[in-house]
Amino acid sequence: MLIRRSLQRLSVVFRHVKMTTAYNFSTSTPDDVIAEMIDTKGVITLNRPQVLNSLNLSMIRKIYPKLTEWENDPHTTMVIIKGAGDKAFCAGGDIRAVTEAGKVGDRLSQDFFREEYILNNKIGTYEIPYIALIDGITMGGGVGLSVHGMFRVATERTVFAMPETAIGLFPDVGGGYFLPRLGGKLGVYLALSGFRLKGRDVLKAGVATHFVQSNKIPELESALLGLDNARAHDIGEVLENFQNMSTDIPDTDFILDPHIEEIDRLFEGDTVEQIVQNLKNEGSEWAKKQLNTLSKMSPTSMKITLRQILEAETMTLQDVLVMEYRLSQHCIEDHDFYEGVRAVLVDKDQSPKWNPSTLEKVTPQKVDWYFSSLPTERELKL
Repeated sequence: MLIRRSLQRLSVVFRHVKMTTAYNFSTSTPDDVIAEMIDTKGVITLNRPQVLNSLNLSMIRKIYPKLTEWENDPHTTMVIIKGAGDKAFCAGGDIRAVTEAGKVGDRLSQDFFREEYILNNKIGTYEIPYIALIDGITMGGGVGLSVHGMFRVATERTVFAMPETAIGLFPDVGGGYFLPRLGGKLGVYLALSGFRLKGRDVLKAGVATHFVQSNKIPELESALLGLDNARAHDIGEVLENFQNMSTDIPDTDFILDPHIEEIDRLFEGDTVEQIVQNLKNEGSEWAKKQLNTLSKMSPTSMKITLRQILEAETMTLQDVLVMEYRLSQHCIEDHDFYEGVRAVLVDKDQSPKWNPSTLEKVTPQKVDWYFSSLPTERELKL
């Protein structure tokens, strides 16, 4: 029952991440992104609060050239990115539109992932301090717009998760790069289970660099925009000061502290089967809950996700994104991504019929196919 409620909550988020007109793949709104230059500081506002600022191709095609323009301008000293409204920074990408496009062979299923990953790489290699104010829901595509930047500021309203294994996908947007770098097996746990981190826990996990309570965010933004000499060190000092002032929100222990030892020990393994067996052998109530959670996820997604993270431990961000683009395109060609979106987003029955239905039936050859190269002209080029 607990897992079903969790999936139902997830479906509420995912429902906001669909396109208003599911089959109009070129949907574009002039003001879905607001880009401003204030003195020497660029400010980007994701402006689709009615759909939790979900990221579509129109927005990507506005953000990327603006970031490039500002990066090439010697006068630009910082970039701030934020979400409109008080519920979300960005709840994810337009996954329903992508699956609908994939069904009919529309190029959106290629272009969305390609251009999103190129944008993720731009953020990860940006030569100007980049500050993401991740106030509210930050999942999927929203993670890609924030986690690779220099500064990520969480608030008590931040809800971070990479819940893709529940919809037959995998933690993309460079998830393979940052998740294994969180330390221990925390990234493996978050990726396979889709566990949600909230508030200060987003900082304690290493996803955010700072925590500032939400009612101080406007003042923080003003202080950043007021900096005369906005070097990374000066920005860091401002963020640190506001973090120190954010005492109205209790600073409690990291929610996963009681289970870190178990996570590092039980989620250690080269195969998902090994992790499942570790949990079964443990037999604790916590281990049983994790088994119940994993039993709801796509077996194929879990297998490609674990390999993605294990291989990415020693890869550059660019190599990870190339790998993830291959994975995304094979997801479009397979079954579970469509079935996960159907179960969570379309029919909302929360009962996906995965194929293959068990870990044992997902063969090594199947997993190898997911990681196989694309035709040369379709490979991601960064």
